[in-house]
Amino acid sequence: MGTPLGDFVRAKRDSIQPEALGLPDHGRRRSPGLRRSDLAARAGISVEYLTRIEQGRDRNPSTPIVNALADALSLAPAERTHLRYLAKITGGECAGRTRPAPPRRDVRPTVLATLRLLEPGIAAVTNRLGDVLARTSGYELTLGAAGLLDTDAPNLTRYVFTDPAARTLFPDWDDVADEQAFDLWLGPSVENSEWLTTELAPVAGPDFTARLNRHTVPRRGVLRLDHPSGDRLRLHRETMELAAEAQQLTVYLPADEATEQALDRLRHPAPQRLRAIS
Repeated sequence: MGTPLGDFVRAKRDSIQPEALGLPDHGRRRSPGLRRSDLAARAGISVEYLTRIEQGRDRNPSTPIVNALADALSLAPAERTHLRYLAKITGGECAGRTRPAPPRRDVRPTVLATLRLLEPGIAAVTNRLGDVLARTSGYELTLGAAGLLDTDAPNLTRYVFTDPAARTLFPDWDDVADEQAFDLWLGPSVENSEWLTTELAPVAGPDFTARLNRHTVPRRGVLRLDHPSGDRLRLHRETMELAAEAQQLTVYLPADEATEQALDRLRHPAPQRLRAIS
């Protein structure tokens, strides 16, 4: 049985072409990407040890080994952080650590007060599962307009992968889906595993499972929305971690003047004219 760490190392190895690292192309091979022997040589470890890591038979590599793999794969800073995180949770599972508490659903009063100060802007508090725990009226006007908030317990991850309206709301749906799948790795792993097994994976289908196991570190660029009003919105995102609660406060800011004007129209719709009936 594999591990998140092994899956990530194998996925990155498969995605790298030898010439990108200045290595000779050895010709046709059965699978794409970098050979195990090339990666092992670059990391200074044996092919047998790399195989054990990728297959999940070694779940607790040392910090120097993890750093050597990061160097050998030429990982970007965000990917290095993710690799270290996966090594930590993989080692924790192996050591049989205490079951993590489920993610909190209550929001601190001071955070709620911060949301009120952000009105009528666009902001929300979520957890790593994608539960929308609190939001401003601006969030309801924009991301909630296409049905995201129609359930008693709105969840952005479930919405993205199971509601057809999400593919219309997010023109860059693939990027948003990668973000939501990636963030699931950052929550309490046992709680995530149970939620995925019992609720999300059966209805989200194989596309979701494939994205989860690819460990694609998202770009998190400008978020584009095709709002039901007909406006194309472009939003910057600033996310503040609420580490003690494993929650995030995300504020959405207009990325251009056209978006700013469209948001103003949403907040202050023009009054409809009355028609005289003869």
